[in-house]
Amino acid sequence: MNLTISKEQIINGLQAVQNIVSTRTTLPILSNVMLHAEKDRLELTATDLDVTVSCGVEAAVKKAGSTTVPVKKLFGIVRELSNPEIEVEVDEKHSCSLRSGASFYKINGLSSDEFPPLPKLKEEKKIVLPQEKVRSMMKKTAFAISTDESRYVLNGIFFSLKEHKLTMVATDGRRLALVDEEVDVSEKSQGEFIVPAKAVNELNRLLQEKGEVEVRYNENQAAFTLKDEKGFSILVATKLIEGNYPNYRQVIPAEAKERVALAREEFLHALKRAEIMTSDKSNSVKLAFTKNNLAITANSPEVGEARESLAVNYKGKEMSIAFNPKYLIDALTALPNDEVFIELIDELSPGVLKINGPFLYVVMPMRLS
Repeated sequence: MNLTISKEQIINGLQAVQNIVSTRTTLPILSNVMLHAEKDRLELTATDLDVTVSCGVEAAVKKAGSTTVPVKKLFGIVRELSNPEIEVEVDEKHSCSLRSGASFYKINGLSSDEFPPLPKLKEEKKIVLPQEKVRSMMKKTAFAISTDESRYVLNGIFFSLKEHKLTMVATDGRRLALVDEEVDVSEKSQGEFIVPAKAVNELNRLLQEKGEVEVRYNENQAAFTLKDEKGFSILVATKLIEGNYPNYRQVIPAEAKERVALAREEFLHALKRAEIMTSDKSNSVKLAFTKNNLAITANSPEVGEARESLAVNYKGKEMSIAFNPKYLIDALTALPNDEVFIELIDELSPGVLKINGPFLYVVMPMRLS
């Protein structure tokens, strides 16, 4: 294999794929990136066996071929080279030589035959969406993914493609984030699947504001192909979480008694300040609604107390409810809107956070001390 590539192109490719590589792997090949050169492209691929990320970049290929080299070493060298052009040559023993200006490096690689093959999706269902739409939907749900591995079906985002709608849901049992958007779904592409958190994190990092994403899936795998206007493409392929996602519709409260409009930034910062005065033992903040006022208080015997007061348009009966502040802060941070709405029934029923748009966030209350 022999090719010449610009430093910018190889760095773009390595940055796209290297995140997935684990430093603590028992299989040496999983610390490597596969380099596959043909025609005028260099394809870079990395995997941890659950998630695979592959990216194609432009290169002047003199001799086609493939190999694998330790990704962290390759990225470390390439990043520090001062010359904008790099020549890459690989011999039959998988020794990879890098020449750039007055610099010369040789990295010992492994045969690409040992590298896990790229997943092939048979009888797949597919849809094409703007990257910005998927990115926005994931940002509004990913924070609610459960990290409790004993409830593994909750360790990802649930995707539902039905009735010309894409719905994404994430929950950890104490809160639930849901967003849906109208999309064009053909009859045969309808279905449901759960994308694991690791793949979600990679997609959140790689999705851009422009371009399209093609989503293909079958019962145990999904592949997201991200394409921009310049023809730069990245593939994220992942195993899906097996199992049935719980019926999330049943935790969404019925008609609310009170609906209060709040300035998102102001509410967020008041909660962040109040959260400082919570502790592991008493990690709740109390929201007390009285006429045209919201009082936010936190009180923990070992730390101290906090009081915040916000002017709100509230005419209902006096009501107090307590929440874990982190759960409200996570959602408010993920939303771009200036105004949010909190809907309440009573102090024991879940609160619902909404915006003017297709988003809904259910939070379980805490006991008022």
